[in-house]
Amino acid sequence: MYKRVPSRDLVDGFDREEILGQSQNGVWNDIGNPSWKRPLPHVLVATMTSFLFGYHLGVVNDTLESISLDLGFSGSTMAEGLVVSTCLGGAFLGSIFSGWIADGLGRRRAFQLSALPMILGASMSATTSGLEGMLLGRFFVGTGMGVGPPVAALYVSEVSPAFVRGTYGSFTQIATCFGLMAALFIGIPAKKVLGWWRVCFWVSAIPAALLALLMEFSAESPHWLFKKGRIAETEEELERLFGASHVKSMMAEMSKSEKGDELDVKCSELLHVPHSRVVFIGSVLFALQQLSGINAVFYFSSTVFKSAGVPSDIGNMCVGVVNISGSIVAMILMDRLGRKLLILWSFLGMAVAMGFQVIAGSNDFPDFVKLYLSIGGMLLFVLTFSLGAGPVPSLLLSEIFPNRIRAKAMAVCMAVHWVINFFVGLLFLHLLELLGPQILYTIFASFCLIAVAFVKKNVVETKGKSLQEIEMALLPAV
Repeated sequence: MYKRVPSRDLVDGFDREEILGQSQNGVWNDIGNPSWKRPLPHVLVATMTSFLFGYHLGVVNDTLESISLDLGFSGSTMAEGLVVSTCLGGAFLGSIFSGWIADGLGRRRAFQLSALPMILGASMSATTSGLEGMLLGRFFVGTGMGVGPPVAALYVSEVSPAFVRGTYGSFTQIATCFGLMAALFIGIPAKKVLGWWRVCFWVSAIPAALLALLMEFSAESPHWLFKKGRIAETEEELERLFGASHVKSMMAEMSKSEKGDELDVKCSELLHVPHSRVVFIGSVLFALQQLSGINAVFYFSSTVFKSAGVPSDIGNMCVGVVNISGSIVAMILMDRLGRKLLILWSFLGMAVAMGFQVIAGSNDFPDFVKLYLSIGGMLLFVLTFSLGAGPVPSLLLSEIFPNRIRAKAMAVCMAVHWVINFFVGLLFLHLLELLGPQILYTIFASFCLIAVAFVKKNVVETKGKSLQEIEMALLPAV
């Protein structure tokens, strides 16, 4: 349907003096930053998938007890665990195929496709009369969750101007936090109102349907269109997102960074030079993010608050507020301090917070001191995580991966994320009983310090640079 235009022909077809106004040293004259307002509506629509991601992670938090009673598996920890973990299994499967879907169908269609199983799965969970229907519904929801977030990271980075890309990239983390809080808030009546848990699942179908509908009116990624050789459409979307005055310079920049005319990339290529290094960095970052113990802290937060005499719903809301507050601060600082500095201090702060948890497990302090250290350490851990280790990895990876491999490399890294997430959730309580809190939290703190060293050595700063500038800078190194 579309003829691929070689990069050199595309560059030669531009009037370079008209586009660039080059100075004597060959540097492009600054024509000003694009408007940040143009891409904002498209970014907000894309972050709805992150809202759904957070909502479905939290929807069974307060409702699981009611669900187990109504569906007849109350008291079965295995069945309750399956209701939670089946969603993670579906997410792993969805994340594996997300790159191929995003590359094959485009970013907009990938969003719409991710919304369909979330609508179907939520409807099945809301209407089921048995455990089997609940598990099947959760699995369908999980596949949508697996596809959506990596595509959202790609899309936001590809439609955002460089000077606000960090800010817009933080929107996905904030949306996830709002989704978690919405699920906790809507689930409050579940323990008192018979069948309310069904309403909680029905509610999630509304934003999923809105995502599918509004994506029909959103812009397609110019980078994907350019990769497919659809030059006229690329120019149209660039004008829609950044304004007519920036179209030609961006087209020239994209053509300069394009290193080949192949439209597809094999999975095996991600494991070899020149792409293996950036894929390794991305996979390790996501692995360390999960091995830091963040999800273990979330899973265990209710128990900590109960021991302090704080109702679990109030405690969970406190965690949610801290998480959102940190994410908003990260959004403000992302394009000022840079990605690398935020994630370095974030992991370091998480190590300190885990140190408080280790001290809280000691018998050398009064009970009230240990309780304050435990709660304070947990909230500090969530806060420092939301400042960097939470929002930065997905944004950073969508920036450092070359256009040709971006979608599939993100899929591989997200698959690593889900595998580690699954095993941390599966083994945390067993290891806590086997090793004790002091040893286990020391292990988590050690992973945080390993992350600091890894980031310092391997992560490059991407603040304020276009995706093409980042790609051109990294290619010689890899």
